[in-house]
Amino acid sequence: MLEIVKAGGWLMVPILLCSVIAVAIVLERIWALRRSRVVPRGLLLTVWEQAQGAGPGGGVQLQRLRARSPLGQVLAAGLAAQDHSREVMKETIEETGRRVAHELERFLNTLGTIAMITPLLGLLGTVVGMIEVFNVITDIGVGSPRDLAGGISQALVTTAAGIGVAIPTLIFHRYFRGRVDELVLEMEMEAVKLVEVIHGERSASGVAA
Repeated sequence: MLEIVKAGGWLMVPILLCSVIAVAIVLERIWALRRSRVVPRGLLLTVWEQAQGAGPGGGVQLQRLRARSPLGQVLAAGLAAQDHSREVMKETIEETGRRVAHELERFLNTLGTIAMITPLLGLLGTVVGMIEVFNVITDIGVGSPRDLAGGISQALVTTAAGIGVAIPTLIFHRYFRGRVDELVLEMEMEAVKLVEVIHGERSASGVAA
């Protein structure tokens, strides 16, 4: 494996660095975008029961709610504005929701950039390798395949490495984009339920639906 990396030349360094960064981001996003962490099941019902005095303490501590999950941040924003009109409450929730969605998308631009630049780094390695081959041909001709092997090896190894990093990175980037959209939609639906219950457009039993 080390010999293959050496054969790729100095361009293998940024390609390997990109692969390490991509793996770290993928592992972090897998942990951060768990549904149980972002949209805990039954959180809206728990919040509503506490707000009505049915839960411990007879109320909702907004700071604690915000710290529980991204959905908790959205619901806390709605509860903080529950004494205002439906429009004001909805705008407050939407503003918080945009910020939360932005946080859920953290590092995804970096992941997408890695998926785009690693094939280009591989292509650059191909060009550098072919330049080396032609330099050898210019100096000593084409009589010795061994003398040409170094440049050809660099061209092939860097191209394969760049594509090998880009493909799984692009797959995970697409997956996480879809995951964020799905989680944001679920948070929007929960927030709408909260607005409708507070303003009497939905029965309290509809919170758990």
